[in-house]
Amino acid sequence: MSFSFFKPSRPKIPQEVAKAIKDSLMALDTKTVVEVKALEKDLEIEVPSRLIRSTSRVEPETRNWNVRVPTLRDKNRNACLLSMSANLAMEEIEKNFVTMRCMLSGDGEVEPTADQVLQLALEICKEDVISLVIHKLPILGWEARKDLVHCWSVLLKQKFDSTYCCVEYIENNLELLDFLVVCYDNKEIALTCGNMLRGVHQISNTCTVRHSSFIYILKSASFVLFFKFVELPNFDVSSDSFSTFKDLLTKHGTLVSEYLTAHYDELDSSKNIQISAFHIFKVFVANPNKPREVKIILAKNHEKLLDLLQNLSGKGAEDEQFEEEKALIIKEIERLSQLPILQG
Repeated sequence: MSFSFFKPSRPKIPQEVAKAIKDSLMALDTKTVVEVKALEKDLEIEVPSRLIRSTSRVEPETRNWNVRVPTLRDKNRNACLLSMSANLAMEEIEKNFVTMRCMLSGDGEVEPTADQVLQLALEICKEDVISLVIHKLPILGWEARKDLVHCWSVLLKQKFDSTYCCVEYIENNLELLDFLVVCYDNKEIALTCGNMLRGVHQISNTCTVRHSSFIYILKSASFVLFFKFVELPNFDVSSDSFSTFKDLLTKHGTLVSEYLTAHYDELDSSKNIQISAFHIFKVFVANPNKPREVKIILAKNHEKLLDLLQNLSGKGAEDEQFEEEKALIIKEIERLSQLPILQG
């Protein structure tokens, strides 16, 4: 007979996992992380100057004996304490994210159960973990973000009755989409945000719903930022943002065609934005399998579109290719405008 002095820990249930994730995210204070970085930067600047100035161990003080000027030792101690606090919180988040991943996808030995996966998704919505995760993205570590991306795709697919519960949560908190779009400006988390945005859109696109997430982005102030992001100097970020932008636009041809037709001349006057808008617009016009609704919109608005295109020119080395593409787009719009079946 064998005896064990240590009892195996009881597996957590979905409610406990969701609560633990929420608590650990709330413990990771954004202000603390910012203060750690500021102190570390301050110390990098201050250490050399103090070493040059003096090797004295006397700590400077003001004439008011009740007030002491913080020394390098003070700042170093504060930085250590804050850093320890932030690191402990981050470790707890990473541990909880690993637990979540195992519950959603298994650990190689134990397979996940459908009931537990769904229950965890429901609890994550109930505890507002989705909102917390998105707002804490800028200060999460790489390991946490990696596990989050994996879990995100699983969570979005969970249906309760006929509703994708996590997608419904996002559609009830649409400002979270703005936050994810704006985060493309932060290269550390840009790819994570892009992955999460595309995940939401792909699931929304399979639902027989109102596509409120897509319509929200299309009409929000953050939409025009994509024209900036696709021109960013960081290749990985600009490519990913273009992927997200294209994915958003090509899944809803009719809505996008209506939007671009109505707002083409209202977009920012920047040359780069105009060119980017053209490259998006040409996808719909050149598509040989475009829906009838798109053809009708292009035919009805052909005069306005042709006028805009005639006054648009390329930039630099791209001029020749741009003019060739523009000529093909103009030709296609003219062809559609002459089809009797699309008139009237």
